[in-house]
Amino acid sequence: MFRGIGAVIYKEFIHVIRDPITLFLMLLIPGIQLTIFGFAIDLEVKHIPTAVYNLDGRPESRRLVDAFENSGYFRIVATPLSDNALVSSIVRGDAKLGLKIPPDYTDRLLLGQDVTVQLLIDGSDSTVAMQGLNVANAIALRQSLSIMSRTTNRDRPPVELRPRVLFNPDMKTVNFMVPGLVGLVMQLVTMLLTAFAIVREKETGTLEQLMVTPVSRFGLMLGKLIPYACIGAIETTFVLSLMRFLFGVHIAGSLGLLAGFSLIFLFTTLGLGLLVSTIAENQVQAMQVAFVIILPSVLLSGFVFPQENMPKVIYWASQLIPLTYFIRILRGIIIRGAGFYDLWHEAAILAVIGLTVLITSALRFRKTLS
Repeated sequence: MFRGIGAVIYKEFIHVIRDPITLFLMLLIPGIQLTIFGFAIDLEVKHIPTAVYNLDGRPESRRLVDAFENSGYFRIVATPLSDNALVSSIVRGDAKLGLKIPPDYTDRLLLGQDVTVQLLIDGSDSTVAMQGLNVANAIALRQSLSIMSRTTNRDRPPVELRPRVLFNPDMKTVNFMVPGLVGLVMQLVTMLLTAFAIVREKETGTLEQLMVTPVSRFGLMLGKLIPYACIGAIETTFVLSLMRFLFGVHIAGSLGLLAGFSLIFLFTTLGLGLLVSTIAENQVQAMQVAFVIILPSVLLSGFVFPQENMPKVIYWASQLIPLTYFIRILRGIIIRGAGFYDLWHEAAILAVIGLTVLITSALRFRKTLS
């Protein structure tokens, strides 16, 4: 019944050993990814980017700011000098929270009166928003108890934190997750279609047949990419329509701006698909190589887990992932209504990464065909 099994096992081992790319992807990549993601993923939100507009500036108000910074949950990234600048820092995505201390903060405390401190919250990231609100309330209460311990004429906490959610006031998770899913779906569809189409032609030998035709290599490459760019544009329109009409997520910003930045990302994902096709020799390898790109894009791009919690090395590595910048663009335009001047730097970095990926992929494509 088991006759010849040893020969079959021997043949399969030889086949695997002769395919070093598949062997490498099977044995080493899972361990590397588990190590990286084990350190990178932390569900406890810390180091929340915070802007502080301190109109008082005296020791009592600075003590409150120090309490926020020393807690480890907040990181002061900006000190705006006006209400508009404070809101703008949140719209741009530079800060997730904004703390506004009134000019009479110290005076009211010295007179034994209550004082209100405003907390502006970016509700586009519901996880960070809820964590920031809870910790900020705890810090305000701790400061009140400290002040009450130094005086005898107070019977209630003197510092009141008044939160105001600027975007996504109900802090619905769907408003946070769905825009990120739009970017992820765009990357998956465009990259995989491009990679599989080229690898399939490698397997069948039709790519070599195209090379002996009068079509230039550059023309061949563009001819391969442009149809999938059109498919990606249609897919983008489709998923944005689903987001709007099925999930009820309104687009607060400019549709034209969103379309323009989406085109930059589409060409980046086309480059990724082309890069995968130059590494893989068959569709199984293409799927494995694509998985190496997809998993970091899901876990390290800020799609689910805040990047501020990640170790510095992994954080800076996550800044090389194109989806990182596109998710910031999507959430900025869709939820916060950000404009061109708020997001141009994200788009510029995405364009540089996309151009680098596309050029590298094109050079490898030409070399692979040689």
